[in-house]
Amino acid sequence: MTRSPLLRRDYALIWSAGLVSDTGDWLLMIALPLFAFAATGSALGASTVFLAELIPMLLAGTFLGVLVDRWDPRRTMIVTALLQGVVLLPLLAAGPDRMGIVYAVAAVQACLGAVMNPARQSMVPRLLRPDELGRGNALLAISDNLARLVGSPLGGLAFALSGLPGVVIVDAVSFALTALLVAFTRPLAPRIPEPGEESAPAVERRLLREWVEGIATILRNRDLLTITVIAVIGSVAQGVFLVLFIVYVTENLHAGDTEVGILRGVQAIGGVLGGLLTGVLVRRIAPRPLIGVGYLIFGALSLLTWNLAPVTTAVWVYAGLFIAMGLPSVATETGEITLVQTITPRAALGRVFAAVRTLSGAAQGVGLLLAGLIASSAGTVHVLDAQASLYLLCGVLALVFLGGGARAGRDAVPEPAASGSTPS
Repeated sequence: MTRSPLLRRDYALIWSAGLVSDTGDWLLMIALPLFAFAATGSALGASTVFLAELIPMLLAGTFLGVLVDRWDPRRTMIVTALLQGVVLLPLLAAGPDRMGIVYAVAAVQACLGAVMNPARQSMVPRLLRPDELGRGNALLAISDNLARLVGSPLGGLAFALSGLPGVVIVDAVSFALTALLVAFTRPLAPRIPEPGEESAPAVERRLLREWVEGIATILRNRDLLTITVIAVIGSVAQGVFLVLFIVYVTENLHAGDTEVGILRGVQAIGGVLGGLLTGVLVRRIAPRPLIGVGYLIFGALSLLTWNLAPVTTAVWVYAGLFIAMGLPSVATETGEITLVQTITPRAALGRVFAAVRTLSGAAQGVGLLLAGLIASSAGTVHVLDAQASLYLLCGVLALVFLGGGARAGRDAVPEPAASGSTPS
C-alpha cells in the first residue's frame, strides 16, 4: 500500500499552510459582506464587495500567473502571505463613512490570492511523484473544505463578538502562521528546463508575450481547451447560484439568516468526505469520467434541490442534499486540476491555472448579472433549473470531448514542454 503524500514533510507543510490560509480567506469572505450590509443597509453594498474582489482578478489574474512562473513558488507564498496580513490593517479604520477602505482591501486581497493559489498549485508537482499527484490534489480539496467548514462559522462568530477589528486580528494571525509554515519547507531545487523549453532568454520575455503564450498553450491542447470551456460554463452557473441561493432559501423555504449560513457551509462536510473518497478513486479512474460523471451527479442533485420545495421545506433535508453535493464537487475539481497538471508543460503551469481562473471569474460575473436581470421576470426556480442544466452540460462535454487522459495514479506522466469552476 502506497503511503499518503501527507507523510512527505514538505507537502504536509504546504498542505497545512493552505488550510490555514484558506481559513483566513473564508473569515474575510464572510465578514466583509456582513460589515458592508450592516454599514450600508442594502444588499447592493454587500454585493459590491464581491465585485471589488472580482474586477481586479479579471484585469490582473493572468499576468499575476505569469509572474508566478517567473518566481520561486516557495518564496512567493511566504511574501504573499505576509503581504495579505499587512493589507488587512487598514480595515481597523473602516466605517460606514469609509467604505472605500473595505472595497480597496477586498480588491488587493483578491489580487494576492491570485498569486498565492497558482504558487501553491505549482509547488505540488515539485513535491510529489507523478503517481502521487491525484492523491495530493484530493488532499488539497479536503484542506479547502475543512477551511470552509472552520472559516465560515469562525468569521461570523468573530464578527458578532468583536466586529471587524476582531476578524482583522484573527485573519492577520492566520496569514502570519501560513508564512511560517511555508518557511519551514526546504528550499526548492532550481527547476531543470524540460526538453524543448527555452532557458535563460525565456525569463526575459515580456509579460504580454508570456500571457499570449499561456493562452496559446490552452488553445493548442484540446483537453486544456475543453477543461477551460467547462470551467467557464460552470462559473456562469456558480454566479447564478451566488445571487439566487439566499433568495431561494428565504422565499421558497421560508427560512432565515441562520439557515442560510448552515446550508452555505454544510457542503464542506461533503467536500471532506468527497476528498477522502476521491483520493481512492483517482488511483483507479482516469480524470475524464471523474470530471464528467461528477458534473452529471452534481447537476442532478441541484435539479432535485431546486424543485423539492413543494414537497418539503425542512432545512435538514436540504442540508443533506448540500452535503451530498460536496462529493461530486470535489471529484470534478480534483479531476480537472490533476488533468491540467498532467498535460501542461511544467513551465506554463502558473499562467495556465491563472488564465483559467481569470476566464472563470469573468464567467462568474456574467452569471451574477444574468441572475440579477432575469430572476424577477423568469422566476427563481426556473433560473436555478437552468443553472443546474449548465452543470449537466459540463458533464456531457467532459465525457464527449476530453481524451482518456493519463490515469491519475501510477500511469500519470507529464508531457514534455515540446508537446504543444468547480461547482460549489
